[in-house]
Amino acid sequence: MNTAARWAPGVPARPSPDGSGPPTRVAVVGTGAWWGLQHANVFAARPDTKLVAIVGRDPRRTAARAASYGARSYVDIEEMLDRERPDLVSVCLPNEGHFEPTLRVIRAGFPLLVEKPLVFTPDEGAVLLAEAQARDLFFAINFNHRYARPVRMAREAVACGDLGTLVFATWRFGGEAGTSAHPHANLIETQCHGLDMLEHLCGPVDSVMAQMTDVTGRGWSTLVVALRFASGAVGSLVGSYDSSYSYPATHLVEVNGTAGRLVIEDTVRRFTYQAAGDETARVWQAGYFNDHDRDFHYTFDRHVDHLLDALRHGREPPVHARAGQRALVVAGAIIRSFETGTRVSVADLSP
Repeated sequence: MNTAARWAPGVPARPSPDGSGPPTRVAVVGTGAWWGLQHANVFAARPDTKLVAIVGRDPRRTAARAASYGARSYVDIEEMLDRERPDLVSVCLPNEGHFEPTLRVIRAGFPLLVEKPLVFTPDEGAVLLAEAQARDLFFAINFNHRYARPVRMAREAVACGDLGTLVFATWRFGGEAGTSAHPHANLIETQCHGLDMLEHLCGPVDSVMAQMTDVTGRGWSTLVVALRFASGAVGSLVGSYDSSYSYPATHLVEVNGTAGRLVIEDTVRRFTYQAAGDETARVWQAGYFNDHDRDFHYTFDRHVDHLLDALRHGREPPVHARAGQRALVVAGAIIRSFETGTRVSVADLSP
């Protein structure tokens, strides 16, 4: 965030870090060019945290990344944990490689933040949650979309009753594929944000019906899901790895109720609320100086603000890893629906 924007009119103040005691010591596991880099940048730049170590598979790459932050490099998680004893471990590895490293950190007894998806199967997710619960561990997941300004405004509008009784909701999100080889990568590693978001705004999903296509030969890379919420509202999710993030309106959320409608455009770009029968709408979009609310990556900074406050005060994470497991369970129901050609109750797959 630039200096001018820090005090610009209309820019909400960032929560002040807890100045008491030493900085929170953080280790980052992962040296990727996307979230691995982002996690390192955030924890190195904050005045209330100290990036003490980076763990990676390639010694040269890891040493170079660590040196750029004045941190120590490791290629072995257990060695790092034994020597550094960090207050928080941030795990951001390739999506299909989450389970074993996460389990090792949990069994060593360290608080942790993991990137989404939690893992790729509910069975593995259940193991991680049980192991963490047995140790009473702080276990967070980075569903950072929740911290976008439009999403926070949407959550408040729903909670305040501005929409009345919810009737339907839609989520659409599409872009290029990542590197995961799993046939349901799009659903599990990317549309997990949609499953989390729809439940965050509308409550638990009760049942699902799905259609998918592999027409591009890259697994089930595009899907459409019909949803029924426990409240009685219905919804839809369209997710694709056969589109492009360069397109405008790559991401759209609409929630419609008896008293009004809200729309979220491109996660951070715009929030619109309109009361039923009113031809005028209330619109938020970032002002000229408001760099951070228009920056998608800043959603992680804001999540970290709340996460660290919870860690320091002995509270549960603001987004517990259980949310990652819940997305896996709903995804499992979607896969079963597609494979069987039937409507599937999410409760049938819940533990």
